[in-house]
Amino acid sequence: GSMEPAFYRGDLLMLNNYQEEPIRVGEIVVFKIKGREIPIVHRVLRVHEDNNGTVKFLTKGDNNSVDDRGLYADGQFWLEKKDVIGRAKGFVPYVGNVTIAMNDYPKLKYFMLGLLGFFVLENREN
Repeated sequence: GSMEPAFYRGDLLMLNNYQEEPIRVGEIVVFKIKGREIPIVHRVLRVHEDNNGTVKFLTKGDNNSVDDRGLYADGQFWLEKKDVIGRAKGFVPYVGNVTIAMNDYPKLKYFMLGLLGFFVLENREN
């Protein structure tokens, strides 16, 4: 993944998004790009404040050689706070692998749901 070795695919991130806290260089943010479904987790590379006080920032994956301007929407060169879903405050390794496996192998998802349903029916109180 683009954030290795800080995070790996399948790690579960703990997020917060306190709007009053300023975005800082080095902070890891989760952001959404207009026209893309999947959020991106990358580190803030540069922060820029306009003359009118608007704060914009540039991101980059730790394992990428270039910044994220190629990922942003057409004509977009900076992110703004409105693009941020959350800020990484911690993580739990490997926990997300269950979700990844169920999305990659739909039959596994149906098997797990069926197994769960079986146990619910089997252990019902009369």
